[in-house]
Amino acid sequence: MAEEKNQEQTQPTQQQRILDLGAATTKSSRGTVYTLTIVGQIEGHQLLPDTVKTTKYEHVIPLLAAVEESEDIDGLLLLLNTVGGDVEAGLAIAELIAGMKKPTVSLVLGGGHSIGIPLAVSCKRCLIAPTASMTVHPVRMTGLVVGAPQTYQYFNRIQEQIVDFVTKNSKISREKFLEFMMATDEIATDVGTVVYGREAVASGLMDQLGSLSDAFSCLHRQIAQRRRRQTKAAEK
Repeated sequence: MAEEKNQEQTQPTQQQRILDLGAATTKSSRGTVYTLTIVGQIEGHQLLPDTVKTTKYEHVIPLLAAVEESEDIDGLLLLLNTVGGDVEAGLAIAELIAGMKKPTVSLVLGGGHSIGIPLAVSCKRCLIAPTASMTVHPVRMTGLVVGAPQTYQYFNRIQEQIVDFVTKNSKISREKFLEFMMATDEIATDVGTVVYGREAVASGLMDQLGSLSDAFSCLHRQIAQRRRRQTKAAEK
C-alpha cells in the first residue's frame, strides 16, 4: 500500500502536466491523442529570462520519444504559437517529429515564425488558421559576432539546412521559399516575408487552412488508416 501511494504521488497529474509542459492526453473511441503545444520562444542551450514565455527543448525531446514508443498513444497533435528561438533546438525537435511513424498533425495558431516554420511543416499533415502568420527570414544572431568569413559560412550552412528541411517536408519550392526569405520590401526593419494563412497554403508551405476540429479530423483519419494497415499486416 505504501509503495502504491508513493507511485501515485510521484506520477504527475494531467493538470500539472498541462501547467508544466503544455501537454495533454485525450482518449476517445477513435484513438488516444497526445497534444503538445509549442509557445513563446524556443529555448536552447542558454536560459532565457523568467519574463519570457518559453518552450524548453530538454522537456520536449524526451516527450516525443515517449510518444513514439508508447503503445497507449495513437497520434500526436502539435499546436504552435511561437516567435521562433534557438535554431538548433528548433531543428532538433522538428527532425524528431518528422521521423515519427505515428500519425502527426500540426496546427499553427497566432504565429509560427522563424524556426517555428520547420516545426510547423514537420508533421504528416500541416494546418494553419486563416488569421495565423509565419515570418520567413534569413538566419541571424544577436550579440557579439566574430567578423570573419567563417562566420558567414557558418550562418549560410545553417540556413541551407533549414531550407532543405522545409522544402523536403512541404510542397513549397526552393525558389519560392528563398524568395520569401530574401525579400527586402516586406518588413520595415528586417529582411524576409510575413506570410498569412491563405498565402502559406497557396505557396505550398502549409497543406490546408483549418481549425482545431479540422486538425483532429485529419489526425483521426491517419489513425484509422494506420489501424487498417496494421490489421491487414497481422492477417497476413
